[in-house]
Amino acid sequence: MENRVKRAVFEYTMITLAAILLVGGVYFFKFPNNFSFGGVTGIAVVLSAVTPFSASTMNFVLNMALLGLGFVSLGREFGVKTVYVSLLISLGLSGLEKIFPMSKPLTNEPVLELIFAIVLPALSSAILFNIGASGGGTDIVALVLKKHSTVNIGTALFLVDLMITIAACFVFDVQTGLFSFCGLMAKSLVIDTTIENINLCKYFTIVCDDPEPICDFIHEELLRSATIFQAEGTYTHNKKYVILTVMKRGQAVQLRNYIKLNQPDAFMMITNSSEIIGKGFRGLS
Repeated sequence: MENRVKRAVFEYTMITLAAILLVGGVYFFKFPNNFSFGGVTGIAVVLSAVTPFSASTMNFVLNMALLGLGFVSLGREFGVKTVYVSLLISLGLSGLEKIFPMSKPLTNEPVLELIFAIVLPALSSAILFNIGASGGGTDIVALVLKKHSTVNIGTALFLVDLMITIAACFVFDVQTGLFSFCGLMAKSLVIDTTIENINLCKYFTIVCDDPEPICDFIHEELLRSATIFQAEGTYTHNKKYVILTVMKRGQAVQLRNYIKLNQPDAFMMITNSSEIIGKGFRGLS
C-alpha cells in the first residue's frame, strides 16, 4: 500500500511538471508566433485567427469537447491521468492568458522561439509517455479510433497534424507555415530522443577470473544485482566467469572505475540500452 502511494505521488508530481512545461512552451512561444504544428493547440491557433476567440479559449473548448467524447466513447477505460492532464493544461493556458496577456512574441527571434515551442512540449510529452500517461487532446482521438476502428492511428494523427500545418500557410503567411512545418518534423525526433535519454542505462558484460569482489561491490555499494555464469576461453581453455548487470549512468561510472582499479585484467563490454524492463527499472516497482 505504501509503495502504491509513493508511486502515485511520484507519477502525479511528474505529470504536473510535464503539464507546466507544456503550458509554458505553448503559451509563451507557440501561441504568440502562430506556430501550428499539430495537436489541439495547433488547431486552437488556426481557429483563433478566424474566430473572435483567443487560442487559449479555443484550446479550452476543444479539450473539454474531447474529454466529453472520451467519456462517451470509452467509459471506464478513460484514464484519470488523461482527465487530470487535460484539465491542468486547459486551465493553465486560460490562467496565463489572464495573468500574463501577450499581444506579441517575447523576442524578435522566431527561430529561437520555435526551438522552445518544440522542445518544451516535446519534453513534456516524453515525460508523460515514459510514465504511461496521456497528454489528452488528440491522444483522446487516438484512443477512440483504437477502440472503434482499424485505422492506423499513427498515420491518421500525422495526417491531421499535417492538415493543420498546411492550414497555417493560408490562414497566416508562408513564413509561419514553413516554421510550423519545421516544428512538425522536429517534434517526433525530439520526443524520441528525450525518451531514450531519460531511460538510458548501461548494460555490462564482464569476463573475469574472480567474480566475488565485483559482485560484492555491485550488491553493497551500488545496491544492484547481477547474473553470473561459468564460461571457458576458446584460446586458452581457462575457466572464466561472466557477470551480466545493468546500471544507471552514474552507477556505471563507479562500477567501471572499480573494475579497472581492482581487476585490470577483466574484460568489460559496456552497451547503451534505453529499454530495461524489470524490477528496479522500468515496468515494475
